[in-house]
Amino acid sequence: MSTVEKISVSMSPQHADLIREAVASGAYASGSEVIREALRDWSAKWQSRQNDIAHLRHLWAEGKASGLAGPVDFDDVLKEAKAEREQPPRR
Repeated sequence: MSTVEKISVSMSPQHADLIREAVASGAYASGSEVIREALRDWSAKWQSRQNDIAHLRHLWAEGKASGLAGPVDFDDVLKEAKAEREQPPRR
């Protein structure tokens, strides 16, 4: 049998109402079940975000190591992006 750790969590009255409604509807047996499902969803999202960040860091390091772009001035890049945004769409 797995171990269970009890913790106390503070939440807004609106969130508490949502949990109570989910249990009252019969969709969940308890508030703990609702929270466990929410944590599973959050955990998957968190892991995906961490993987995306790691991938972007890898691409950044790869780009820097290639030396193809040379030095980049962030202000110049920002000005170019703003200018592109202000141009009318091409047809």
